[in-house]
Amino acid sequence: MTFDVVGFGALNLDKLYQVNKIAGEDDESFIKDLNVSCGGSAANTLIGLSRLNLKTAFLGKVARDREGEILLHNLEDERVNTEGVIISPEGRSGSVMGFVDEEGERALYVDSGVNDEIKLEEIDLNLAFNTKIMHLTSFVGDSIHAQEGLLDKLPPSVKVSLDPGRIYAEKGLEDLSEILERTDILLLNRTELKLLTRNIHKTMEEEIESLKNFDIDIIVVKLGERGCYAVDGESSYSVETFPANCQDTTGAGDAFNAGFIFGYLKGENLEDSCVMGNYVAAQCVEDFGGTTNLPDASKLKGILTDSNKKN
Repeated sequence: MTFDVVGFGALNLDKLYQVNKIAGEDDESFIKDLNVSCGGSAANTLIGLSRLNLKTAFLGKVARDREGEILLHNLEDERVNTEGVIISPEGRSGSVMGFVDEEGERALYVDSGVNDEIKLEEIDLNLAFNTKIMHLTSFVGDSIHAQEGLLDKLPPSVKVSLDPGRIYAEKGLEDLSEILERTDILLLNRTELKLLTRNIHKTMEEEIESLKNFDIDIIVVKLGERGCYAVDGESSYSVETFPANCQDTTGAGDAFNAGFIFGYLKGENLEDSCVMGNYVAAQCVEDFGGTTNLPDASKLKGILTDSNKKN
């Protein structure tokens, strides 16, 4: 089977506590509610793509515990192929404890578990090679080396998209160079761009220019409620977001990735792919959890037409 997108990243069970505020040092807040859901950046994006009727599969690792069982069943229920998920007989599956305030902002604490014990020899290469796009997201620890090893073996026909997250962005250009040199589509937010390039006092355009040596085809900077900025070496676009009643920003960037990659694979141009990304992200933030409100393909019909009319 040939897949549209194979994701390779961490799988986590998210426990999201709704609080009155995010507590700082020597501060207190109180819990209003609790939502338990399946997460992991790459998994969230794959679920978004699966709901848009694309063929997806996941590369990752869980333990033989209750959390791992929940994570696997969730992917299977969302029609994501799990043949590439390694089941460890020992250890614990990944989890995240998150706190979401009344404005939808969040603070996350990650327990990576067996996510960071993936070896290259464990990976199903046949599955990895039979996809149009390999979508990478971050690991806390050593599993980045399995990603680097896989990219060395990946055929040129497979495009690579990367959402580095804060964890990989903080490594900087030199430590992340092996992955960046094989990246075709870079999807990151403004803070991550600053961290990655170490250009604290430069403009966003100057920061993007510092990535030119990696020959990345497309760079998209996600700007939250201000939409996104995208460049492809020939054109650049600032694309406004859609209005949304924000409840929780968890997974918004992953949702954007799903919409953008969907547009890219459907042959849409850079600007229209950004429109699709913004729409899926706006839908995501209107409910709690990273995948609860992700749209199906029917909701994307007419989005580009309506957006063009507005412009």
